[in-house]
Amino acid sequence: MHALFRLEARGVENLPDDGFVLAANHTSNFDPWPLGWPLWPKRQLYFMAKAELFNPILGPPLRAGGAFPVRRGEQDIEAMEASVKLCREGKVVAMFPEGTRRSKGIVKKFEHRPRTGAARIALAAKVPLVPAAIDGTDRLSRLPKLKVAYGPPVPTDDLAGMTPRDAAREATERLMNDIYELYDSL
Repeated sequence: MHALFRLEARGVENLPDDGFVLAANHTSNFDPWPLGWPLWPKRQLYFMAKAELFNPILGPPLRAGGAFPVRRGEQDIEAMEASVKLCREGKVVAMFPEGTRRSKGIVKKFEHRPRTGAARIALAAKVPLVPAAIDGTDRLSRLPKLKVAYGPPVPTDDLAGMTPRDAAREATERLMNDIYELYDSL
C-alpha cells in the first residue's frame, strides 16, 4: 500500500489508546484499507458492512477483516450493540456516517446524507468520537497518492444533559464539520 499508492497518514497521534469510534468520509469500497493501514498491526478496525455482502464468497474474508453485518435502512439493534461492546472492549469501530459512498455510476438506493449511528455508538459506549478523512480512493486506476488524516476527538462532554436523539444529532453535525475540514486540508 505504501509503495504502490504512496499512502500518507497524518494525525495518528490524535487517536486514543482505548476504544473509540473512528468516522470518515466514504468515496470508494477501498476506503477501509487506507483508513486502517497506518494503525496495523497495533490496532485492527472493526467495520459495519451492509448485510448483502455477507454471502458464502465474500462473507468469510469480510469477517476475517473485522467486518460484521448491518441491515441498512432499518434500526439494526444487534449491530449497534455489537459496536458498543467492541468499543467498551478497547477496540476501534470504524464507520462511514454518510451511510453509502458519495457517488457512483448507478442510481443509488440510499441517499448520501450523514447518519447519526457513529455518534450514537460513541455516546452509548462513552468513548471518543474521532473524525478522519480519506482522499484518492476514488481514482485508484490512476495510482494516486492516497491520503488519510485523523483529527482530534469531537467534543461531546457538553451533550450529557440532552436527549439521546438530540445529542447524537449535535455530535454528528460536529463530526461531519470536522471530517469536511480534514478533507479540505488534504
